[in-house]
Amino acid sequence: MSVLPRRHLAKAITWRIIASLTTFIIGWMVTGDLDFGMAIGAADVLIKIALYYLHERAWYHSNYGVLQDGKHIYKPIFRFGKKKKEETKIQEAKVPVESTGTQK
Repeated sequence: MSVLPRRHLAKAITWRIIASLTTFIIGWMVTGDLDFGMAIGAADVLIKIALYYLHERAWYHSNYGVLQDGKHIYKPIFRFGKKKKEETKIQEAKVPVESTGTQK
């Protein structure tokens, strides 16, 4: 199954319409003033588009949840309950291997 990017765009636009209409109606019902409700709805659109843009840019700079070759590439900011262990250095030792003398 695949999804075209225009589906995401359509969902974003329709959601923005529903959310802004909801804000407009609530503003109108609470204040009883149609003009004030429209002003709140217009402010909602402008402010939330700007906030979403900033939110999206912050996520763009994050590697949270990104996989590369099947492994997470982000490092957690906080480590709860565990202290960072010091890395122990492992040294390789070359050991001669004796042959068993059973070669054909």
